[in-house]
Amino acid sequence: MSFALASAILRSIGPVARSHELCARGVSKRELARAHRSGEILKIRQGVYAALGTSDELIHAAEHGGSPGCVTAGRLHGLWMLDDDDCPQLHVWLGHAAQRHGCSRPDCATGMRVHWDDGRAGLGALPPVRNVLVQIAMCMGEEPFFIAFESALRQNKLRHSDPEWLRRRLPETMRWMIPFARADADSGLESLIRLRMYRVGVTMRSQVRIDGVGEVDFVVGDRLIVEADGKENHDDDRSRPGPFISRRHKDLVRDANAAALGYETLRFDYALIVHDWPTVEAAILAKVAAGAHLRGSLRPVAG
Repeated sequence: MSFALASAILRSIGPVARSHELCARGVSKRELARAHRSGEILKIRQGVYAALGTSDELIHAAEHGGSPGCVTAGRLHGLWMLDDDDCPQLHVWLGHAAQRHGCSRPDCATGMRVHWDDGRAGLGALPPVRNVLVQIAMCMGEEPFFIAFESALRQNKLRHSDPEWLRRRLPETMRWMIPFARADADSGLESLIRLRMYRVGVTMRSQVRIDGVGEVDFVVGDRLIVEADGKENHDDDRSRPGPFISRRHKDLVRDANAAALGYETLRFDYALIVHDWPTVEAAILAKVAAGAHLRGSLRPVAG
């Protein structure tokens, strides 16, 4: 049998693999031991190895015999997630019947949640996105699920049959969000605003293009624009060539152009939307109550 480097074979099938998988591809037990001693591969637990550079989430989940799940897997899949300082450090998916292993990390028992549901967890692999969405729904609730679901739709991470698969597995009280979700949200903040305003009876049109202004996040009624500024809107890019123009200035120009066309604009940043939602809701509802969203509400200025 030809000699096979453990590190090379692990990279080709990894990033995490069991020893019998490596041996089946020509890696000897002596080579496994040598590669581990020399630091070319990582030993996660007895009979399980990881390639150098493997993310800690994958390694930690493999220590427990599974893969990252729920919001941990959602982030690794690139789905939108709201910051949650109270969220446990790690969510682990064990499929429908995998055995849970312990690990020696301090505070692991209180910093981890385990998920069992349809499918078979693979070491070093992420659950399918649809499984991740069900886990988020059952573990984190409506809003994190809806944000992640619209993100998956936006990024084409679901198969055509997945929404119906999800609907059958969601609690009955959450199934309405499947047809309500859209694929054109540009951020989780937009998903959150539309969901919360719908709950209080305000319908918002999304991604509306206005001549002379551009595409805006939402329009309520005829003339009330609502914009959601993500964290990136606070950071100005000075690396581009040419005169520096701040994002704040660009937003003010857009709002001024909109006002010249008869629109009113409400603009909210990440901190307001996520951490001070009552202020956001009160501002929108006050404008609607005053009729500021209706074209006929325009009043000439007295001379």
